[in-house]
Amino acid sequence: MTEPATSPPAPAVRQTIALVDDDRNILTTVSIALQAEGFATRVYSDGETALKALLDNPPDLAVFDIKMPRMDGLELLRQLRARSALPVIFLTSKDEEPDEALGLALGADDYIAKPFSQRLLIARIRAILRRSELPRVELGTADTGEDSETIRRGRLEMDPQRHQVLWDGEPVSLTVTEFLILEALASRPGVIKSRNQLMDAAYSDDVFVDDRTIDSHIKRLRRKFRAVDTGFGAIETLYGAGYSFTDG
Repeated sequence: MTEPATSPPAPAVRQTIALVDDDRNILTTVSIALQAEGFATRVYSDGETALKALLDNPPDLAVFDIKMPRMDGLELLRQLRARSALPVIFLTSKDEEPDEALGLALGADDYIAKPFSQRLLIARIRAILRRSELPRVELGTADTGEDSETIRRGRLEMDPQRHQVLWDGEPVSLTVTEFLILEALASRPGVIKSRNQLMDAAYSDDVFVDDRTIDSHIKRLRRKFRAVDTGFGAIETLYGAGYSFTDG
């Protein structure tokens, strides 16, 4: 009796990284490096072309430069964030500190200063993709409702499995980094979380960020919640200590 034929396993779906930069050398070298690491890549040389493509056919993550013709990286990020929570890393020069702060305030997940090593960029990409894919750790069943994965804290409801956030029943769109920071705060209401603790919650061990990065994400979190509730004040600043979440 002949053995039934078996189908070969389906090839793994490659994650796609979009690169947006007017420097053809960077597009070519980074694209080759990412493909060697198993990623698929798409490249765009200006912000206007990239915006339409990122919205019509979203990749898993985008990396783009700030200084570009037609539409610079900051305006691209601004318009993208109005319609998408796509993870974004942006590239900046070492002397462009105001652009770094503005990019984080607009909702970038991370930034890397030029000149950069491809190894560092790939590590940052992998770190952000891991954060968006890791199964969430259960925070306990007390006051979380019937679904143990859903976090309910007063007027806040978070569903880590679906990456959904509601405030008074109204949806709030968060990036991966913003979601993880809020989750760390909401998991223990009233407990002060230092900036280092929030960094640990939102970033992997192989990624270093400074205080300004966390502060920028907190500011953007508040702005997003105040867009649906002008009186939002659940994220409190404890000067010199960190931040806490109150569900009162």
